[in-house]
Amino acid sequence: MATLLTELGLYSYESYLRAFEQWVQNKQSSTINGSHALAEYTKLNWARTQRRHKTISLSPELVKAVQRIQHHYTWLVLTETWCGDSAQNLPVIAEIAKLNPDNIKLFILLRDENPELMNSYLTNGAKAIPKMIAIDETLGREAFIWGPRPVPAQDLLLNWKKNPEGKTWDDFEKELHSWYAKDKTETLQSEFIELMSKLD
Repeated sequence: MATLLTELGLYSYESYLRAFEQWVQNKQSSTINGSHALAEYTKLNWARTQRRHKTISLSPELVKAVQRIQHHYTWLVLTETWCGDSAQNLPVIAEIAKLNPDNIKLFILLRDENPELMNSYLTNGAKAIPKMIAIDETLGREAFIWGPRPVPAQDLLLNWKKNPEGKTWDDFEKELHSWYAKDKTETLQSEFIELMSKLD
């Protein structure tokens, strides 16, 4: 099944992690013929992903909200291994999906291999990732979209773009990941509690 899914361009989260690790070992990224910089970001994000998995603690409120879902859902996440926001958020989304495995199926799609889908879910005109599309399979319709990052993190980015105040991208990225470290996934969990409360 994992092989068939991958041939279709879909990864289960587990097969995505295996591919992620392989790309790191081969000093590559998920982007075909990607630059050395993308390979370095991939290596850094593998470490972030592993650290996130070790520290995730889901709130009882979120657990309850996810476990009450009765419709069948497919969660598609567009991402790439070099994306720092994905390393911070995708492990949490995967843990949330595990709370209700009978009703939530999580699949990963690589952004650069799926341009048509990505172009349908732009953020302010940009191919920002991770971008999650939740489909209610029971009703055959889109249930919600999330991404590319929690609202306060998105606000940080927009404010920096509007007024960099001499901060380089590297400076900003340090500030962004400092926010993630202090937040400890609480905002992401709160956002998903709100989303889950609207689902059947």
